Amino acid sequence: MRIPFKIQPSYQALRASLYIHIIAILLYISVLRNFSIIHLGYFILTSIITSIVLENFLAIYKKKEEKRSSEINVLKDQENYRREFLGNVSHELKTPLFTIQGYILTLLEGAMKDKKVRRRYLNRTAKGVDRIISIVKDLDLITQFESGFKTLDKSNFNIYELIFNVYDLMEFESEKNNTKLKIRNGKNNSVLVNADKERILQVLTNLVVNSIKYGKENGYTEIAVEEYDDDRIIVKVIDDGEGIDEEHLPRLFERFYRIDKNRSRKKGGSGLGLSIVKHILEAHQEQIFVKSKVGVGTEFSFTLLKP
Repeated sequence: MRIPFKIQPSYQALRASLYIHIIAILLYISVLRNFSIIHLGYFILTSIITSIVLENFLAIYKKKEEKRSSEINVLKDQENYRREFLGNVSHELKTPLFTIQGYILTLLEGAMKDKKVRRRYLNRTAKGVDRIISIVKDLDLITQFESGFKTLDKSNFNIYELIFNVYDLMEFESEKNNTKLKIRNGKNNSVLVNADKERILQVLTNLVVNSIKYGKENGYTEIAVEEYDDDRIIVKVIDDGEGIDEEHLPRLFERFYRIDKNRSRKKGGSGLGLSIVKHILEAHQEQIFVKSKVGVGTEFSFTLLKP
């Protein structure tokens, strides 16, 4: 049997109940002029019951107010996030669009006649278009993952083969920055995982690109594969770069979040790489971690299921 009320002592409820019953006693005496021990006991009992009832109603009201306050705070956070996101999208698209507009107007105003200027400006315009396409594609991919439209094509594969493929793709970029690409215990190793190979390739590529991009010159990027638990392995992407302040770590995977906006835009990229990484791993129901210390380096790591 469910008890409708719980006894939860409350000073406010007790005080309100006492006031009610004192007034009732005074009215009873003044009208009937007859007050006995039985009447006193009755008033004490009803006072206790009233106190319990009032306390429960106060508790229910308090919970509703707390829930309403919590919902308002969530709505405010969502509104702030929406406003910030729209501002970031606008800014990210505005920069290449204005660049494209400037080059095209210059060409239309007469620069088209100079072949060297024409080729240079058209090449720069093409780069601006590529940047916009990259942003739109990344946003579309994130939207598909968030909406649940993007399905995973899981299979068993050797994670080390994927690491070697990523390093082959990043060889040119690493040479530009004099970054050494290292694999910890990577010789003749075979570790099978069960995941979407193309998507995990994208995860590794994004993490290695970030590591090289924000690493120090003559530094290194190292990937380590270790046991996480009986069912999973953990892949770590480690560098000895400039590191990240602790205050930025909780927001690293937000769309368009940049630690240093001016520096990041000079480095290129859509600002969506880490957000995509997080969505891909969440779609796999896996975890991603980040550890960093300024002046020492950064470590991104994620788990993958064994076959």
